[in-house]
Amino acid sequence: MRLRSDIWVAAYLRRVAVEGAAAALRRRGAAEAGAIWVKIDRLDGFTALYQPAPQGETAERGVERLWTRAHSANWLAAAESEARMLREIGFDPDLWFIEVEDRAGRCWLDLADSLSKR
Repeated sequence: MRLRSDIWVAAYLRRVAVEGAAAALRRRGAAEAGAIWVKIDRLDGFTALYQPAPQGETAERGVERLWTRAHSANWLAAAESEARMLREIGFDPDLWFIEVEDRAGRCWLDLADSLSKR
């Protein structure tokens, strides 16, 4: 059984705060199963967007949720990530959108790429 999105988001926001970074819930989605997107802002004009990895990868690795970057570049200009999120919200009005501000660019997510290298 998968953890509800609202519970996962609350736990993630707390985790980020414990690590000393700032996080804000910018959009509340469907409580039970809304997709969650995370934006990491390095506060230097560059950002990264993380989206849920395909479900098949999650089941194979035995983790609750896996994430992948939503773009090929390492970092995006802030305006690009905002435009992308507007498109995604237009496509899926039930999604959650979290923004994290961390100068080091840390995300505190289980990344599909990093798990495949273990």
